[in-house]
Amino acid sequence: MFGKESESSKVEMGSDEWNRDVISRLAFAAVDEQRRTRRWNIFFKVLLACYLLALLILYMPTDWDKIGKLPDKHTALVDLKGVISDSSEASADTVIEGLRNAFEDKNTAGVILRANSPGGSPVQSGYIYEEIKRLRELHPDTPIYAVVTDVCASGCYYVTAAADDIYVDEASIIGSIGVRMDSFGFVDTMEKLGVERRLYTAGKSKGFLDPFTPSKPADVEHVKLLLDSIHQQFISAVKEGRGDRLKDNESLFTGLVWTGEEGVPMGLADEIGSSSYVAREVIGAEDIVEFTEKPDLFERLSERIGVAMAKGMSELFANGVGAVR
Repeated sequence: MFGKESESSKVEMGSDEWNRDVISRLAFAAVDEQRRTRRWNIFFKVLLACYLLALLILYMPTDWDKIGKLPDKHTALVDLKGVISDSSEASADTVIEGLRNAFEDKNTAGVILRANSPGGSPVQSGYIYEEIKRLRELHPDTPIYAVVTDVCASGCYYVTAAADDIYVDEASIIGSIGVRMDSFGFVDTMEKLGVERRLYTAGKSKGFLDPFTPSKPADVEHVKLLLDSIHQQFISAVKEGRGDRLKDNESLFTGLVWTGEEGVPMGLADEIGSSSYVAREVIGAEDIVEFTEKPDLFERLSERIGVAMAKGMSELFANGVGAVR
């Protein structure tokens, strides 16, 4: 009996040692896995930090000795670029902030508003127009010139009409002194699809211009009155800004556009010239200092990273599709 008990004890002891060995190995494996995970986390964090540092180096100026040192007299440049709206870089708040800083700088000899926009909100355009008039009155010795690059149409031309003079390129597109409102009608489409429109309102005109119901002549007439009113505001601003330079041409306020070369004799622009030409020959301060308001550094970095990632993903997808074909 004792022999059998000792053999059984040995088996149990061997089993315990095997269990401890397995548990020990599992524990060490878990620790090793945690270490590997930690190392990879550190690696990716360092990689991200290097990427951000590279972006900082790439988009920071190289002429450090000139930072903070403006020339004694310079031409201030403010960009009006893109669609004019309250949520774009061509919003009234952004453009006006740049203009104010430009005019208030004691070394500004003149201001250039460089315009490249198809237009946009008449309200935002009106804000900028009125602010330019106010700044001209506050700083009568500081001229402001609009320089058109590719396009200056509709609300953009509204804004530039407030400048002392407008300079264009021969191929610039200018004008479009008019107002529009876009809409769609889906009435016939809904009938074909068997879709019923259910619209509940309080106020007989609350469903005004609903695209899923037939348009009403009274509603259309009301819209035309609104557009005509805004159009007259636009025309008055242009006439006030351009004055006698506008030629008597019945097409001026029809919404048509012209090239810069055609616009000069019509009085829509004053001369052919670029920003550097105006700074050098007209203002007399060849050094141009940009006063355009920019997003903060982190916002710009986020935008750059987002664009880079989107571009990389699109290229990867395109290459993948090509490979499948």
